[in-house]
Amino acid sequence: MLPQVAKLKGIVVDFLFPQRCVGCGKEGEFICYSCRRSLPRVMPPLCPRCGKPQPSGILCPACVSWQAEIDGIRSPFRFDGVMRQAIHQLKYRNLRALAEPLAKLLNDYLATNPIPGEVLVPVPLHQKRLRERGYNQSSLLAKELGKLTNLRVVDDCLIRQRHAPPQTRTPTVEERRSNVAGAFVCRDHRLQDKQVLLIDDVSTSGATLDACAAALKAAGATSVWGLVLAREI
Repeated sequence: MLPQVAKLKGIVVDFLFPQRCVGCGKEGEFICYSCRRSLPRVMPPLCPRCGKPQPSGILCPACVSWQAEIDGIRSPFRFDGVMRQAIHQLKYRNLRALAEPLAKLLNDYLATNPIPGEVLVPVPLHQKRLRERGYNQSSLLAKELGKLTNLRVVDDCLIRQRHAPPQTRTPTVEERRSNVAGAFVCRDHRLQDKQVLLIDDVSTSGATLDACAAALKAAGATSVWGLVLAREI
């Protein structure tokens, strides 16, 4: 589509279906200025591995005994309030256009909190889940973030080979880790010797990101960090 035509189409769509804030309903943006300012942020000091607030700034008790493959997980926000609503709309309500402003928030975070990474890899969905939903919200976020950071997005190397119940249905950390153990694999070695930045929407225990990291490192990735929009604290 020609740029002029695409721009005109966008104007018409905005006129007929104006954007409304997912938080307060105000017309104009998907997340208005006021709601952006009220987003629940994850504040330092943090556990250097899982990225959850940790007063001492050293490994939290949960990470001391965690033989993790992931080098670290970082997130700008807590999974609460307007951020929870925004992610729910992106993930379950087909509001794919939200990927752009949410990726902008991730880019703003990276600008002040650099994380090692030379390639972006979204956490993949199993084909069954992808068919049901019609899209992978993490892939949408990665592609929009790639435009802002000029980092290459590789979304067809890491795959989910085993379908499992959603992590939200597994109550304990041990069950979550068992649920995704061996679920991911790299189909080739394109990411060998690469610093990978894994992109996802939400992290609770870090089990999914860690399982992805295990597959990526088995395929030769030198480091794997997770960057997610929101953390359950």
